[in-house]
Amino acid sequence: MAETATPKPRKSPAARKRRSKKPPPPRVGRNVALVAGLVFLLDQALKYLVVHVLRLDQLREIDVIDPWLNLRMAWNQGMNFGLFASDVEVMRWVLIAIALAVCLWVGIWVGRAKPSRFAQLSAGLLIGGALGNVVDRLTYGAVADFLNMSLPGWRNPYSFNVADIAIFLGALGLVLLPPEKKPEPRKRRAPAKPRAPKPRPANGEPTLPGEDAQAELALDDKTRDEPGNTR
Repeated sequence: MAETATPKPRKSPAARKRRSKKPPPPRVGRNVALVAGLVFLLDQALKYLVVHVLRLDQLREIDVIDPWLNLRMAWNQGMNFGLFASDVEVMRWVLIAIALAVCLWVGIWVGRAKPSRFAQLSAGLLIGGALGNVVDRLTYGAVADFLNMSLPGWRNPYSFNVADIAIFLGALGLVLLPPEKKPEPRKRRAPAKPRAPKPRPANGEPTLPGEDAQAELALDDKTRDEPGNTR
């Protein structure tokens, strides 16, 4: 007799949905925004401390670890580290527009490319630093630079701030970003050879385990018992 297979219990639609749900993709934009926000807050907090609490804009200089690290007030009307400085009012708005365009471009690239964590960190540093300097240009008309690092016997004439450091490190990280490795294509396995079907009885009923061996033994005994066959 044929064996009846017990039907498997069907899963409910809710269980199927839970099983078919894939883990959510990593939130790249959140990581970049977090890094950019921390850089922006740190930069603005230090500038407020230096300008409004320490009154460095009036004192002009405060020695901290002379000559390695000092506070030297400088109002930068150019780009990072005083590059392309100009007192023309139009130049201020041009630099603001360039900074915002760079932030927008980096943000769009991050959303489309889904880069690595190192690239996300670099993008966050760049965006946070650029926005920090944009706020300075809108508030003071120039960027507040106050950090100065020199050497014994040599005085560095330029000052910088936390935003400049973040922009430099972020841009350097994006430029030196290693190329993404493309996943190697999977090798297809050779198709398995089809097995020859086992012979079934004439009545169509499936054979039980051990019936094939018993049938072969019975056929052998019958052949031996026929006339003319001797052992």
